[in-house]
Amino acid sequence: MSTLSLGEARGRWVLAATIAGSGLAILDSTIVNIALPSIDDDLDAGTAGLTWTVNAYTLTLASLILLGGSLGDRLGRRKVFVIGVVWFAAASLVCGLAPNVELLVAARALQGIGGALLTPGSLAILQASFRPEDRAKAIGAWSGSTGVAAVAGPLLGGWVLSVADWRWVFLINLPVAVVVVVLARHVPETRDESASTHTDFVGVALAVAGLGLLTYGLTERSPAYVVAGLIGLAAFVVNEARAHEPMLPLDVFRSRAFSATNLATFAVYAAIGGLIFWLVVTLQVVAGIEPLVSGLALLPLTVFMLLLSPLAGTVSHRIGPTVPMTVGSLVAAVGVAMLVRVDSDTNFIVDVLLPTSVFGIGMAAIVTPLTATVLAAVPDSRAGVASGVNNAVARTAGLLAVALLPVVTGMSANGFDDPAELEPAYRTAMWVCAGLLALGGLLAAAFVRRPADLEEHHVDCPKVHCDVCGPPTATVMETQQA
Repeated sequence: MSTLSLGEARGRWVLAATIAGSGLAILDSTIVNIALPSIDDDLDAGTAGLTWTVNAYTLTLASLILLGGSLGDRLGRRKVFVIGVVWFAAASLVCGLAPNVELLVAARALQGIGGALLTPGSLAILQASFRPEDRAKAIGAWSGSTGVAAVAGPLLGGWVLSVADWRWVFLINLPVAVVVVVLARHVPETRDESASTHTDFVGVALAVAGLGLLTYGLTERSPAYVVAGLIGLAAFVVNEARAHEPMLPLDVFRSRAFSATNLATFAVYAAIGGLIFWLVVTLQVVAGIEPLVSGLALLPLTVFMLLLSPLAGTVSHRIGPTVPMTVGSLVAAVGVAMLVRVDSDTNFIVDVLLPTSVFGIGMAAIVTPLTATVLAAVPDSRAGVASGVNNAVARTAGLLAVALLPVVTGMSANGFDDPAELEPAYRTAMWVCAGLLALGGLLAAAFVRRPADLEEHHVDCPKVHCDVCGPPTATVMETQQA
């Protein structure tokens, strides 16, 4: 089935379809942040409502992304990809028409389900459809394009808000989805004939319930729900350990490199999730900066990741992942610490673009060696599982950070409306995010080592990344196996 070439028209159409489809899910993980103040003004959402507007999407996406990959392997990757795109578009329509924050949050959760169906399928399609000599180029093009989409979200959202209201941040997805469905006609159907017909519904239910209850408990500051969520997650782990064909095979964590890299991933991506959520809101509410200009805040991150990620891959291949991940995390922590200067008298270049440039340089050093280590720490046959787990870890980290930071900073129910309250809370949030990045660096220094297969066989490190809201879905998206 792997017969497509980038030199032929059909191959380029397939690549365009997967980039545009993935771009929908990735863009919506960041674009909504720039619209939060407008949503609050229109729907009187409050701190909890804004938090759930972000987290409802991340919750279902993080909980179901492994399931989405396995369904594509079994039922047909093109079929599940298209279903995900249509589902995502329908949920986007509901988001755009939502008369209250409750319906908006529910629709965002539905968006996350669509994202979980289409995101893993996009790379699986490339892996299964392109001939080996063109596969790396196709995946590289996908990675660069979707990486730009992630950080371009706030900028695009700022432009949309400058010409229309916040609802178009979601409604703009509809014409893109139509284009993706049309392009998908060129995508060949592929599936794994050896894929299991069993679905770990108990594991799925426990993951969603555990994460959902924990997130609700943190957002609503309810210890009872936090405890219930932790119990649900513990039950999920027990189920996965006992299940014959689990959604999450726990044996992948026997690799020390895999476990250590995922610990570092959790710390780093918790910081990223908190930063993206708080920065663009504070720039508008506290500094009084227009949404379009606020959306430029993360542009340096895109630029430096595109420019420096290949170099980081080369360095990591030569000296191992420990130093790039450690130094990169610490540099990124310095950049975030510099952002505490944002206030009502903010100089956008000095106080925002310079720190986010430092942050971007640090992140460029982290992402590629993190990817290489995660994928090389397990056998090739488990690459799909490894990348899916790492994606889920990253998105769960962002989910919990967004839920927990308002609690840590002492934010009141309407704190995002009040510049006097938001400014000190934001400063605390940035220090917490800087600390998480530093923790990620320390974890990398102490525990992350080059996996044995890279040491022994000198396998080239993949120079592929996905987006700053979640690590690469894979350089290889293979069948999930028990």
